[in-house]
Order: sequence, then structure tokens, then C-alpha cells
Amino acid sequence: MTSSIECHDAKQRLVIALGDPAGIGMEVTLKALADPRRPADMPMPLLVGCRASLQQTADHLRLHTPDPIADPDVLTIEDLPVPGGPLLPGDAGARSGEAGFRWLSRAVELVQQQQARALVTAPIAKHAWHQAGHHYPGQTERLAELDGRKTASMLFTAVSPATGWRLNTLLATTHIPLGQVPAVLTADLVERKLDELAGFCLRFNPAPQLLVAGLNPHAGEQGQLGEEEQLWLKPLLERWASEHPCFQLKGPLPPDSCWLSAAKAWSNDSGQIGPDGILALYHDQGLIPVKLLAFDQAVNTTLGLSFLRTSPDHGTGFDIAGQGVARGASMLAAIQAAWELSRA
Repeated sequence: MTSSIECHDAKQRLVIALGDPAGIGMEVTLKALADPRRPADMPMPLLVGCRASLQQTADHLRLHTPDPIADPDVLTIEDLPVPGGPLLPGDAGARSGEAGFRWLSRAVELVQQQQARALVTAPIAKHAWHQAGHHYPGQTERLAELDGRKTASMLFTAVSPATGWRLNTLLATTHIPLGQVPAVLTADLVERKLDELAGFCLRFNPAPQLLVAGLNPHAGEQGQLGEEEQLWLKPLLERWASEHPCFQLKGPLPPDSCWLSAAKAWSNDSGQIGPDGILALYHDQGLIPVKLLAFDQAVNTTLGLSFLRTSPDHGTGFDIAGQGVARGASMLAAIQAAWELSRA
């Protein structure tokens, strides 16, 4: 099958853009779709990628891994061949970047045409996109453009396999250099991101507890280590809390201890109650604790679009591509999250 979805329940499927063809995107997708933990009520997703590359990957994996592999012959694939033919694992560059860019753009079209109910994306490489002439900081920014939005938000959600508690961390700023964070991080931006985090957390708790990390060490230590907290962040949070009495809001908190309660709720079953959501003010501030706690379970969820998009929280894995050792757990988690969170 190489065409768009043909069944009458097409809009109930997910669509998966297969990411950079030189990376591990196809491998983790084939492993995730063969995993018995895939939601039982979920039909097989529509894949957007290169059929020849997917078949080559499957044939190679059968020789190099004992893990179950989905059979490309029974999958529905929107076939957009890699320019010049399938690539070798790890051979990232303009060709792989062009392919991944086209696959993402087509997958978004399918969701917008209601041929799928949500989008899952495998990892891409920004440098490969750039070599192909597509100068975006990442997939999130391209998604916002395709959807006619000025911005979109990156939220990472994960459910602890030990306790069942859900970790939610939203990034106020995303793919920008650290030196640009103070200029980009404004009161208006933080308020918008806090609103989005609050709306997401209301899905799971009618009275969520939200934490906000400070920008500076020790959250500025009363202005001794930075003035942002005292000048505008603390007053903003106090005002927001007064206007949203159904939320418990704490912050700005010292960044080095902001995720401690989340770590306890994630790792033990002693009844520790963790926060419903945490707002991190820049990329690594949020993703270091998320990946330490939940590398295989965390799902990048894009908020602010007209459709739901999820993605595994790992990269393209060019260094291990073709070896059969990439784990499909994070892609499976992204598929599960897209299915569950897109329920009507």
C-alpha cells in the first residue's frame, strides 16, 4: 500500500513522519509498531516516508536485532522517496534533510485534511535541514509555520512506570542560544506559557499544582544573584495566582531544587504527591531533569497548534543508526500519548 488512507475511519488514525532517513527514526518506529504494548484499540498509523528506505531498514534489522519488527508490507505508507535513493545509516546531509523536511510537511497536510487525528514525528537533524536550505531551529517552528501560528510550545509529558504519576514540564523558551534567553524571556511570554501549561494540566486534575523555576541560581537570592525574579517574575506570578484561584502556584523556585518533588513522585510509591506541571524558563533547565528521570518515557508534545503533535524526546542517533540497538520505548510512548491525548 503506497497511497493515502483509504478506509472510512481514516481520520481516526495517527500519522507518523519518519524523521531523518539516515537516523534511527525508521528503526524505532518499526519496533514501536511491533510492540505488544501498543494501544489495542489503535489502528495502524499512516507512515509518511520512503517505502524503499523503510524496507531496507526492516531487512537490515531482521539480521541485527532480536526485537520484533513491524512488516512494511502490511503498513500504509505515503511514499515520498529519498532524493537519489535510500541512504546508508548515519549518512546525514542535504539529501536526508530534504527528505525529512518533505515528510514532515506532507504529514501535517494529512492531519489538516482530517486524514489523521494527530501527528507523531520521528527525530530530525537541524544541520541536515540547514544543508538542504531549510533554516528552522527545529520541527516545532516549522509546525507553527505550517499551521499559521506565530509560535508553538514544547511540553514534555511522561507517566512513571513505577508509580503511574504524570510528569509535565513546559519550556518557556526553546531552541535559542543561552545568551539570548534574558532578552527573549519577557513577562508576557511567561504568562502565555503558564496559561498553556495550566490548560494542559487541567486535563488530569481540576485543581493543579504548578511550579515555576527561577532564571538565576537560587532564584536570584533576593536580587543578589540576578534581578529578574525580583523585578518582574515574582510580581507576575503573584498576580497570575490571584487571578486563577483554582491553581496552586509556587515560584519562582531555585532551579536546582525545583524538580525534587517530581523526582520523588516519579521514583517511589510512598504516596509522595508531585506537582501537576512545571514551567522551565529555558531549554536545558527543563530537559536535563526530564531526561534524567524519564528518558525512555518522556514525550515532546507541541501545544498551541490546531492539531496534536508528539515526538520522542531523543535525537537522530546517527552514531548508532543501523546497529539495531536503538530502543523503541520513547517512540512507543509518543504513539501512546498521541492516541490518548487526541481522544475527542
